[in-house]
Amino acid sequence: MNTSDPLSNWAMQLTLQSLELLPGQEYPVFVLGTLTYMTILLCNTLVFATIVFTKSLHKPMFLLLLNLPIMDMIGANAFLPQLVTSIFTKNRSISYPGCIFQAFLIHFYGTGNLLFLTVMAYDRYIAICLPLRYNSIMIPKTIMRLIIAIWFADILFYMVIFSLVARFRICRTHIVDIFCNNPAMTKLLCDDTKFNNYFGLFFLGVIQGMPLVIIIYTFIQILLTCMMTKQADARGKALQTCGTHLVFFLFFEFNAAITLISHRFENASPYLRRAVGVSIIIFPPVLNPLIYGLKTKELQKSISKMFKKVRLAYKL
Repeated sequence: MNTSDPLSNWAMQLTLQSLELLPGQEYPVFVLGTLTYMTILLCNTLVFATIVFTKSLHKPMFLLLLNLPIMDMIGANAFLPQLVTSIFTKNRSISYPGCIFQAFLIHFYGTGNLLFLTVMAYDRYIAICLPLRYNSIMIPKTIMRLIIAIWFADILFYMVIFSLVARFRICRTHIVDIFCNNPAMTKLLCDDTKFNNYFGLFFLGVIQGMPLVIIIYTFIQILLTCMMTKQADARGKALQTCGTHLVFFLFFEFNAAITLISHRFENASPYLRRAVGVSIIIFPPVLNPLIYGLKTKELQKSISKMFKKVRLAYKL
């Protein structure tokens, strides 16, 4: 194992996978990427600000929901500015520290989203299946502990992961993906990375498996409870809300698993990996504000009130 000069990595320039855009496609893709980035920032900032500045929304569900726009903006900021800049300059190079930082933020965003979607499913399970105990279980102190635990565990784990990567010397400079991530960076290393691979596989199983088990269990319990209720309207509303949450969670989980596992198979299509990887970074930040924010009646009312106040302020 040769780790004699890992510090030399920090001065190196890496090259990201080519976007393979045809002549004339650069401008439309640049505009589309910029508009997508601006939409993500606008919608997620709107949801975040509405929850923060509306006291009536300081409830367990919305305190958990507050973390999704933060995670989404972290993921979008990690990927889209670098992407559109590289399209504009026609330069796919990135510094080693920049690559480490981008990979850290993208993995942090993905894992954080999975964990918060899982806790939100647990919140809905308590609200629907154990409504009389909801206020005693989902107290502010419990919510804050869950939020802090997720942020702390997410940061700590990826600090460990990328510390393991950074201790090795790299002997390649071509990233086999259009953005930096841990599997792609591991392929740059000169030395034996079995420990990194085993550790990564173990964590992948835990981080993908545990949320999936929790989500399926809570959804089954919610489904059984809804089937037993006599109120058709309440049953339909609960099933619609939880069904949307389940579909979105499975989309996120499935795409994340494909993206990470495909790096371990040489025959896996790079185009599939690229498409699935990009969809994980772009679609959730666009859809989250619509699914969990702007379609929630309480949030809709609060946003309408905010716009009215803004209009009145400008008239004055």
